[in-house]
Amino acid sequence: MLKIFKLLDPYIGLMLATVALAAVLPAHGLGAAVAGGVADAAIVFLFFLYGTRLSPRAALAGLTQWKLHIAVLLCTFGLFPALGVGLSFLAPAGMAPPLVTGMVFLCLMPSTVQSSIAFTSIARGNVAAALCAASASNIIGVFLSPLLVGWLLQTSGVALSFDVFRDITLQLLAPFLLGQLLRPWIGSWIQGNKRVLGYADRGSILLIIYVAFSKGMVDNIWGGVSLSDLLLLFAFLVALLAIVLVLTALIGRRLLSLPVEDDIVLQFCGSKKSLASGLPMATVLFPGPQLGLIVLPLMLFHQIQLIVCAVLARHYADRTDKGTDAHHAAVGSEAVVPQTPA
Repeated sequence: MLKIFKLLDPYIGLMLATVALAAVLPAHGLGAAVAGGVADAAIVFLFFLYGTRLSPRAALAGLTQWKLHIAVLLCTFGLFPALGVGLSFLAPAGMAPPLVTGMVFLCLMPSTVQSSIAFTSIARGNVAAALCAASASNIIGVFLSPLLVGWLLQTSGVALSFDVFRDITLQLLAPFLLGQLLRPWIGSWIQGNKRVLGYADRGSILLIIYVAFSKGMVDNIWGGVSLSDLLLLFAFLVALLAIVLVLTALIGRRLLSLPVEDDIVLQFCGSKKSLASGLPMATVLFPGPQLGLIVLPLMLFHQIQLIVCAVLARHYADRTDKGTDAHHAAVGSEAVVPQTPA
C-alpha cells in the first residue's frame, strides 16, 4: 500500500490547489489576456517537449506485436469514443451541457505515456511493449484526436474550420513535429535535464488549468452546476473506467489470448486518458468561457485512473510474486525428494 501512495503524485494536490486559486483570485481584464498569452506559449512548449521525448523508432519497433498495438489503439480511439457517446445519451436532460461535452471529449484523447509504463512495470508486464503502445497512441493522437472531436462534437461548439486547423497546426502539430526533427540533436540533452524540464511542463499544465478555470469564474458558469451534477459526473467516470478495465481484460484474455505480460499492457495503455495532451487540445478547441467545465471530467478521470490503476497494478504484482514463490517452492521440493530405485 505504501508503494501505491508513493506512485500517486502530489501533483494531483497542486492541480486542486490551482483550481482553488482560480476560484478565489481569477485572472480578469489585462491579467487574463497576459495569462492567456503565456498559456498559449506553454502549449507550444509542451508539444515541443512531447516531440523530443517520444521516439518514433520505439513506436515502429513495436510493430512486430501488431495484434497488441492495434488492440490498444482500437480501445483508445474506438471503444472509448463509443462509450463516451453512449454515456452522453444516458446523461439526464438537466445535466450541465459542458460536463456532457467534457465526458465525450476525454474519451477522444490519447493514452498516457509515463503512468502507463509505470503501472505496467509495477504489474510485471511487458514494459517495452507498453512504451511502444503508449508512444504510438500519443503520436497518432496529436493528429487523430482533434479530428474525432470535430466529428463527434460538432453540436457542442466545435467545428473544424480553417481557423481551428490553423490553431491546431501552429500550437500542436508544428511544435510536436519540430521536436521530432530536433530529437537526434537535443534528445540526449532533454533526457539529461528530465527533472528540470518535468517541472517546466507540469508548471505549464498548472497555468493552463488556472486560465481555464479563471474564465469560468469570471463568466460565472459554475452557477449552473449543481452538486448533483458533480456527483453524477463522478459516478459516470467511475463506471466508464470500470467498463473499460473489464472489457480490455476480456479482449486480452479471451478474444486475443494474449500472454499475461501483454494483457497487462492492453489494460493499462488501453484504459488511460492523457491530461497532458487533453488540456492543451481543449484550450485550442474550446476557447470560450465554458472551457473549465469541459476539462473538469478529464481532470477527475485522470485522478480516478491513477488511484484505481495503482491498486490494480499492485494486485497483479502480488499475484505474480505469489505464483513465482509457489513455483520455486515446488521446484525446491522436487529437488530434495529422494528417488525410489526402480
